[in-house]
Amino acid sequence: MHSYGPDFPDEPVLLATGLVKQFAGRRVVDGVDLCCQAGQVLGLLGANGAGKTTTLRMCYGFLQPDAGTIRIAGIDRRADPEAAARQTGVCTQDDTFDTDFTVSGNLKQMSRYFRPRPTAVKARIAALLERFGLDRYAQAKPDVLSGGYRRRLMIARALIHQPKLLFLDEPTTGLDPQARLEVWELIDTLRREGLGIVLTTHYMEEAERLSGELLILREGRVVAAGQSRAVLGDLIGEHMLVLDAHDPAMPAVCAWVRQAGLPEPARVLSNVHLALDGPGLAQFSSQFGDLRFEVRPPTLDDLFLKLAKKP
Repeated sequence: MHSYGPDFPDEPVLLATGLVKQFAGRRVVDGVDLCCQAGQVLGLLGANGAGKTTTLRMCYGFLQPDAGTIRIAGIDRRADPEAAARQTGVCTQDDTFDTDFTVSGNLKQMSRYFRPRPTAVKARIAALLERFGLDRYAQAKPDVLSGGYRRRLMIARALIHQPKLLFLDEPTTGLDPQARLEVWELIDTLRREGLGIVLTTHYMEEAERLSGELLILREGRVVAAGQSRAVLGDLIGEHMLVLDAHDPAMPAVCAWVRQAGLPEPARVLSNVHLALDGPGLAQFSSQFGDLRFEVRPPTLDDLFLKLAKKP
């Protein structure tokens, strides 16, 4: 088992402050701060266009920020980009391995891109192949692998140089439930070994199960940060009411919501979802005591639907 612990335990493996990026005069990232510790999964969430991908690309060196600083395992990315890259692993959403090489060959080729070169490469490749269940496919081409094993190869390739920070962009998109669970287990094991991981995903269950901390982006800005329950409480509320959209009382409910100055409820198929705090729930129950409704805790799906709405 490999340990990914930091050389300097008090230094975050990722510390980005004041990140700004403009395209065509529009700020798509506007003053974003990120911090990821060793042994932590930081979930970066937001609707399409929120600035997640641009933020990630700046952090792993594909884009230069217009303003702000990025430190990887204590290394200033702008001052020493090669040293920062040596501590960074990147697993993109799309498969980017070379289909001309075998599974083992892909790992070997990746090891050649880093300076200084990883030590004991042959032993490292053998260990990764065994660990990720790829050893039986070592001499096969990647195109014979199932979707789940292709993702394993992408993650293994991102770890060939033993980085301290791993970026995972939509790591389980398109996988069946069993393959997704297996990838989750791999990610959680890597976290427990001390690897810092920044995760983006549109699977809210994935974000909630894997992330110790969440960072929520909307239109290029951070709108909430913290543990899942705290973020949901800040942005959604304590309770989510689920009502029948076709109930004859719904016009009266909507009028009550407007009068109370509450956000407009979300419509999901034949249901209406209404977020309320404790006092709001008591008032609603008093006002609509005969109405049938379900009360449940808010979820990240509720948050995502709210973020997808125009402000």
